[in-house]
Amino acid sequence: MWKTKFALSIIIFLVILAIFAPFIAPYSYKKQFRDYVFAPPTHIHMSLKGLYIYRLKPVKSLTRAYKEDKNKICYIDFFVKSKKDFKLFRPSCGHIFLLGTDALGRDEFSRLLYALRVSLAISVIGAITTITVGTLIGSLAGYVGGFLDNIVMRLVEVMMAMPTFYLMLSIRALFPLDISGVYVFGMIVFILSFFGFAPFSRIIRGMVLSIREYDYVNVAKFYGANPFYIIFKHILPNIKSYIVISTVLSIPAYIVAEGSLSFLGLGIQEPYPSLGNMLPKSIYIILLYPWTLSSAVVIFLLIVALNLLGDGLSERE
Repeated sequence: MWKTKFALSIIIFLVILAIFAPFIAPYSYKKQFRDYVFAPPTHIHMSLKGLYIYRLKPVKSLTRAYKEDKNKICYIDFFVKSKKDFKLFRPSCGHIFLLGTDALGRDEFSRLLYALRVSLAISVIGAITTITVGTLIGSLAGYVGGFLDNIVMRLVEVMMAMPTFYLMLSIRALFPLDISGVYVFGMIVFILSFFGFAPFSRIIRGMVLSIREYDYVNVAKFYGANPFYIIFKHILPNIKSYIVISTVLSIPAYIVAEGSLSFLGLGIQEPYPSLGNMLPKSIYIILLYPWTLSSAVVIFLLIVALNLLGDGLSERE
């Protein structure tokens, strides 16, 4: 299917950018160029000698206006090795900002690659954790039934009735804003997984209730097979396609949730970048410096690609 191939090509491309961010990004995510605040994307020129850029020269500091200094040509070198790092490309002089800079003069392209890393990791780990917990709880409730099933399903219904996003904000607000990035990362994964497993476990429970009446499951029970063995050997393999598709389709929701928390200042904190905290905080910034919307474009591409992939997998099943 063309949808699946198209979606996979976008996802693989973005994942490669995220994995090799330290190599592809020309600068560190926290390096500031104070003389180039809200600098526009660098224009790349081409000649027989190769690709080159002109140095940017500030014209009006108050209006953040810049122009190219055409007296100085800076050729772009590839596979540049230094004492500290090894980069895909770097200009021989001046600075290169493929997607411009932000309010602190930081390179948007470099920050976007590192942000993609963080947001993808949170979303994928959160989705896998949610699906795993939901599968275990739902399958146990459906297979065992009785009192355990009633208790688990009532708790699930209570959680599904709660206003999830506002509860996420409340739980995040209980913790200080100045904790380290690693703790914030783990905390966001926990919050998203805690509120995400309930609907999925309810669906899994219904599927297990049906499958546990199949003849081969009853035969396994007759021969004294362990309940966990029956669940993992005979029941879950029958719904693995649904689990895979649900995992893929749940990742976009985690991308949006992480982006919302970070945009509101309750997720990944500066100077660490994420797709959420890179979003411009003002409509005036968007109108004056449209290149600051690069993270929004990436969020849109990821969500569309993952949904197309999920639809493609569903049609194949």
